[in-house]
Amino acid sequence: MNGAGAKGGTTVRDALRGWGGVTAMAVVCALVALVALCLPPLTTTAQNTTATTHTAGTEAEEDCEAPEKQTLSPSSADGDTIRAIKNRTGEKRKLVVGVDQNSYRWGYRNPNSGKTAELEGFDIDLVHRIAKDILGDPDAVQFKAIPTDQRIPAIEDGRVDMVVRTMTINCDRIDDVAFSAPYFKTGQQVLAPKSSPVEGYDDTLADRRICTAAGSTAFAALEADRKDGRLPASTDISTTVPNQLDCLVRLQLGEVDAVVTDGALAASQAAQDPTVQLKGDAFTAEYYGVAMKKDADDLVRRVNRILVDYRKDTANGWQASYEKWLSATLGKDAKKSEPPAPQYLRTT
Repeated sequence: MNGAGAKGGTTVRDALRGWGGVTAMAVVCALVALVALCLPPLTTTAQNTTATTHTAGTEAEEDCEAPEKQTLSPSSADGDTIRAIKNRTGEKRKLVVGVDQNSYRWGYRNPNSGKTAELEGFDIDLVHRIAKDILGDPDAVQFKAIPTDQRIPAIEDGRVDMVVRTMTINCDRIDDVAFSAPYFKTGQQVLAPKSSPVEGYDDTLADRRICTAAGSTAFAALEADRKDGRLPASTDISTTVPNQLDCLVRLQLGEVDAVVTDGALAASQAAQDPTVQLKGDAFTAEYYGVAMKKDADDLVRRVNRILVDYRKDTANGWQASYEKWLSATLGKDAKKSEPPAPQYLRTT
């Protein structure tokens, strides 16, 4: 099979050469213990590494239009869900949030931030803002590391109050969880070595091995497009991993030829490793949202209220967080990534 990965004779040391501190730490973690945590005390949920297939093009999805608009209108009122969170006592009086700890500039442990290597990034800023509004303390948060394919189960099982983890709002998922209004716009894109003949999401992916995160919209898109002939039938999409960063490791080691993921995440990974780059344009338009339980209407409304204020706050809100974490990888024009003005369901 043709490949654009490491050439014959390439060693692990050669594959890792040129990686930054954050990436090197992630590679060691991934190779030694797969998705085991590198640094405590972040709680990790049980991981199911079996790919969760969200097949596009089903009858249910055909009936779904604009899932990013299917959310409730903003409100600051406390309902049963919020009251239960506020009634937690002692050390348990925290907002429990599922996040990523391996996505550079989104949710990651910065090894240069001190002994505790606290979680940082664009998603983490939003979590702190939500906690401040609901509990009056931005640090009243219990973070839980959630693999991509465990985001929905963690919500349904009550392991977390919400997930803030670059989670795309789509028709398949709104059957299982409730989403906030969108807080970020992105799209699926191809990441490959600079020297690779892969040019984008096109026929150059024929006979190539593609890596995606299990349970991701990327995998669903690849599966549907290969079935419908929009992706070459010879494209191998069998490689799935629990966490997106694991795909970058596979790419560096020559085990796959390209990665398909959200362009926002791909840009951050390209910033970590100068030997890879985005190939071609985004081939989908997607929106990230905060995911919560289906019946947590008051929490959904509250998060939507927070998002309205967050976007208006130019000094310490969405714009400031974008400039701090993402402008270096996505460009200074934040308008390309800012979602449109939210629209809400006509329910009270």
